[in-house]
Amino acid sequence: MKSLIIIGSGILGASTAYHAAKAGASVSLIDRGDKGQATGAAAGIVCPWISQRRNKAWYGLAKNGAKYYPELIGELEALGEKDTGYKQVGIVSIHEDSKLDKMEQKARERRLDAPEMGDIKRLSPDETRLLFPFATEEYGSLWVSGAARVDGQAIRDALISAAVKLGAKRLTGDAELLIESSCVVGVNMNGQHLLADRVVSTGGAWAAELFKPLGLDLDIVPQKAQILQLQADDPTTGDWPVAMVPYGQYIVPFASGRIVAGATHENGVGFDDKLTAGGIHHILDKTLQAAPGLGQTEMAGAATGFRPATTSALPFIGQVPGYPSFFAANGLGASGLTAGPYLGGQLAKLALGETVDIDLSLYQVEDAFRS
Repeated sequence: MKSLIIIGSGILGASTAYHAAKAGASVSLIDRGDKGQATGAAAGIVCPWISQRRNKAWYGLAKNGAKYYPELIGELEALGEKDTGYKQVGIVSIHEDSKLDKMEQKARERRLDAPEMGDIKRLSPDETRLLFPFATEEYGSLWVSGAARVDGQAIRDALISAAVKLGAKRLTGDAELLIESSCVVGVNMNGQHLLADRVVSTGGAWAAELFKPLGLDLDIVPQKAQILQLQADDPTTGDWPVAMVPYGQYIVPFASGRIVAGATHENGVGFDDKLTAGGIHHILDKTLQAAPGLGQTEMAGAATGFRPATTSALPFIGQVPGYPSFFAANGLGASGLTAGPYLGGQLAKLALGETVDIDLSLYQVEDAFRS
């Protein structure tokens, strides 16, 4: 039985722990509980097919992530994890006609290789409001039935709980690498030495400091996201589709009137976790243009999270150069909840010496370190 220590229990680390434990490995999942972890603060839209982002490597990973979700949810539910935060509710992408024309064309092209995206339909403003009552009367939308919503905290917790049921250990503390004869052999956590056959870094926006004792400068920086929690009076919101609106904003309805709206993409502010008037104004200004009905909801709260971002805007996965027993994946950014569960499964396979299902050359870990 191989032993793994996984450092970082966001969506990527939680998934890696689950898949490694399912494969029979002895797993220790360590996290120190940094404030502002992106997974716990985020609500996700699983719908990569209508994205206008052109990078094929990114799209391939996100597409695989969306396709994998139903299988994963079935496994988790079989283990008794019913609260996964995932539900296939479809999406209405609310935009002006010229944007919808391009979006629909791209969606129909991609559906040839992604039948899981379901039905595609152009909706009038009235038809849009039948599905999403808060929508504006000015814009129609593109409806994609296979899209889903996911609650970051719920899916992370379900993965960790399932991993523990399969024998994984969940530990809280600050892990530092143990290095013997130029090999990573484990970690030092709170003065305790923990040894393992493989060590895996999935530390999100905080991961860079783990590599410094190796003389490696990891290209990971935090991207701040402010997210709003709203409360509507309508009890049927759990069946509403999610909504994409102009300027990269989203609206995610959950059950019992809970609605999440966001989010900002703030670079260069480090780990400053304060909520700002400008950030909240930006979210409200842009979302209310496309969904003015949100103006009648209650401001129930707000949160800040830090996405792990890379210069290339692409994730990476692989064996850390020069350290055969040390593996890392990171850099999912705003795609974490879409691609994280799938990439975690690939990372578990890689660390356990199994054949992966992706082309690792597209996400080279070597490119993640600054020279």
